[in-house]
Amino acid sequence: MNPEVGEVRAEVILPEHFHGYPGVAHGGIIAALLDEAAVRTALLDGGFDDLMVTAKMDLAFKRPTPTGTPVAVVAWTLKRTATRAQAVAEVRLSDGTVTARAEVLLARPPAEVAAAWAAERPFWRVDES
Repeated sequence: MNPEVGEVRAEVILPEHFHGYPGVAHGGIIAALLDEAAVRTALLDGGFDDLMVTAKMDLAFKRPTPTGTPVAVVAWTLKRTATRAQAVAEVRLSDGTVTARAEVLLARPPAEVAAAWAAERPFWRVDES
């Protein structure tokens, strides 16, 4: 996470066992990466108390995402209120080409859902590497 520039960024190499077709990452894996990155944008301004969940995700696959090749997953917030946020997340090749893009509506979860996370909270962390 990079609060100074207002984005979440991860560099990943998807192993071949995450393929949908040989050499091409499965769309479900790409959707999961975009979802996780978008959700983490809600944490840029604070701690885990700000965690939101995905309420809606519009996903466009622009071109195949290769396996075995470094890609960047980048997300940022467009707009935020106390209970909702709009975020964008992209998967990009090293030359900046966008292979997939998601527009995501995030929402604060109901109190009973957030309370159920209490046992897991000691294990939550953000890897700054």
